Amino acid sequence: MWFKNLYFFAFTRPFEWSEEDLEKHLSEHLFTPLGSTELAHFGWINALGKHGDSSVHSASDNFLICARKEEKILPAPVIKDMVEQKVNLLEQEQGRGATKKEREQFKEDIIFELLPRAFSRITDTHAYISPVNNIIVINSSSRGKAEDLLALLRKVLGTLPVTSFDPDICVDETMTTWLSEKSLGGKFTLGMEAEFNALGDDGAVVRVKNQDLIGDEIQAHLDADKYVVKIALEWDESLSFILCDDLAIKRIKFFDVIQEKNDDIDSDDVVAKLDADFALMAGELNRFIIDLLAEFSMKTTDPLEKD
Repeated sequence: MWFKNLYFFAFTRPFEWSEEDLEKHLSEHLFTPLGSTELAHFGWINALGKHGDSSVHSASDNFLICARKEEKILPAPVIKDMVEQKVNLLEQEQGRGATKKEREQFKEDIIFELLPRAFSRITDTHAYISPVNNIIVINSSSRGKAEDLLALLRKVLGTLPVTSFDPDICVDETMTTWLSEKSLGGKFTLGMEAEFNALGDDGAVVRVKNQDLIGDEIQAHLDADKYVVKIALEWDESLSFILCDDLAIKRIKFFDVIQEKNDDIDSDDVVAKLDADFALMAGELNRFIIDLLAEFSMKTTDPLEKD
């Protein structure tokens, strides 16, 4: 239940679907297992997995949802080799090369032949919607998978006006300033990990770990015109994370003092524990995102279209 990586987006118009409306729309596109000759399926599952019975779980005005993707794994080199075998056979039998259309047909036939024997890979992606804070938060380390979930949600709702946050000053410039001017304030403190890039397409890349980020060695990298693209931070004595230059959040670790707040809930009541953990996590993440955006002079409501 505890999210580990975040991509978060803002609505450009208020999210006005109720829990019941959202449940109705998601139930029209539920996940179904792949058939033997199908390549991929993508749909919604119970928000609480096997412990739930609905596609939407609501707690403290946040809506938890989960998308499942099942896809067959077909190694590209194997398909390529099998296509070449068919092409070579055609050349031997007919004394000519294969046309582009024939190659494409060979590939389609091979995929269809291999699908029943292929292994499946299943990926679940959780997200929650916070209408009050005007954001959708997706638990994914891949922007592509996050955007896949947004696309699926847009498909079932008919529209999903969302956008990425775009600070006036580039994120990498602000992160670099935090180190060069030691200007990081508020509830954030520096960790001991960072990644620097030098200017230019062929510029050097420097990664440091277990390193004091305000020491002379780091300053030397900054003096050499390297800029920060990733940085380890801690927030409000509640969690640690890696901030990337696209505002993606990686490797979130909630501190024990947060997770222990729900220790008094009966561990045998799984649903109650999941509900409490989600409410606690979403509340912390909402505050965290608001504070993080403030460091870039932004609010979660900034992207809302003005009348």
